[in-house]
Amino acid sequence: QVHLVESGGGLVQAGGSLRLSCAASGRTFSVSTMAWFRQGPGNEREFVAGVIMWSGTTYYTDSVKGRFTISRDNAKKMVYLQMDSLNPEDTAAYYCPAGRGSTWTVPNEYAYWGQGAQVTVSS
Repeated sequence: QVHLVESGGGLVQAGGSLRLSCAASGRTFSVSTMAWFRQGPGNEREFVAGVIMWSGTTYYTDSVKGRFTISRDNAKKMVYLQMDSLNPEDTAAYYCPAGRGSTWTVPNEYAYWGQGAQVTVSS
């Protein structure tokens, strides 16, 4: 079992920045990949960014490239998402899943999920 806690969400005006944090605990030795997904009300959960824990290799969805940066601290079992140049389209609940997997963008590839952190971007 892996426990995940997201934090750092909040309300920000368009053009502003936020940094989300994800703390992992439990049987984290089995985790090879962590990511950020987001889901707005009535919308499907969509992939935002992912990182391979041992290598630091990252992957981003096109809509956030150049604006968001995912990073990890293996010693602390933490993953971060620095979000810059936010716009209202980024408004969603952000989740940090973890697991073993080879497919970045499919939610089912991640076995563990936290409660989410709400990010609201005003116009």
